[in-house]
This record gives sequence, structure tokens and C-alpha cells, in this order.
Amino acid sequence: MALLGRLARRAPWPCNVLLYGALFAAGDAAQQRLRGGPADWGQTRRVALVALAFHGNFSYAWLRALERLLPGRAPPAVLAKVLCDQLVGAPVAVLAFYTGMSILQGKEDIFLDCRQKFWNTYKTGLMYWPFVQLSNFSLIPVYLRTAYTGLCGFIWATFLCFSQQSGDGTAKSAFRLLWEGKDNTDEKAPEK
Repeated sequence: MALLGRLARRAPWPCNVLLYGALFAAGDAAQQRLRGGPADWGQTRRVALVALAFHGNFSYAWLRALERLLPGRAPPAVLAKVLCDQLVGAPVAVLAFYTGMSILQGKEDIFLDCRQKFWNTYKTGLMYWPFVQLSNFSLIPVYLRTAYTGLCGFIWATFLCFSQQSGDGTAKSAFRLLWEGKDNTDEKAPEK
């Protein structure tokens, strides 16, 4: 653990981005396992590519920018950072995930998933991310914030990958999979 801490201090950007990509890929593998189908490693590679190319980098730059604009751990600064993150960062990240995955999957309409699932996914994220970021901005050192977000993002990535593959962006569809132990692909919104 000490080695990881030293490496993260010495090279925070690549360490954070690589960890983010690995955790998103693991989240995709987890949701595939939960759905019970065969492993689709091509899908997992696409998720890792989106996380490495965009999400890890965006998170790293975004969290550093928030700290520069609203420095410190005082309650007003922390609450302002959480609010900015949820009003600006979260929508950008959700849109980038659905659009990036659609591009990599070669879908004809790369914005279809965004139109069908964005609001549900964003509202679901509001039940999770403010609490994660509250602890992140008040307890975690700046150089580890992207890594912490990535660790907490494993759960989110599992949900996002499920939603992108066969859910509708709601927590209800994900919980239904967990409780019933089956894929809800028959309940997927029809493609237009």
C-alpha cells in the first residue's frame, strides 16, 4: 500500500487514470457475471477504452479544477464542490459514457442511449454520487481523489455498464436483476 501511495504521489495522473480504467473494466465484467451470460471481453475492452480515454482523464482534471476554484475542506467549499460536480461534472460523464460506448459499438445513432437513458441515469447518480463526493472532498487528499472516485466508481461502473447493455438507467432495473437473477433485456426500451 505504501508503494502505491508513493507511486500515486510521484505520478498521480497516470496512476489515477489507469486505476479508473481498470475499475470500470472490472465493473463491466461484474455486471456481465451478474447477468449470467457469457463473458464479452470485447465489451469490457470498449468500457476500459472509454474510461481510459475520457473518464479517468476527465475526473483527474475536473477534481483538480474544482480544488483550485473552491479550495479547502471547510463545509461551504465542500458543499460548493459537490454541487458543481453534480450539476456540471456528472452530466458530462454520463453523456460521454453513453456516447463513447455507442461510437465504439458502431451504433448508427450514437445519441440513442443518451436520449433514452440519460435522465434516469442522472437521477440514479444523484442517489449515490453526492455522498461519495462529500466524503471525497472532505476526507481524501487531493492527489488520491481520482483514485477514490474510481474505487467508488466500481459500483457505479457496474450499474452504468448494465444500463448501457440492458437496463433503462434506473436503480429499479438494476435491483430487479439482482433480486430476480436474470437479465432484463426483454424490458429494454425499443430502439427508434
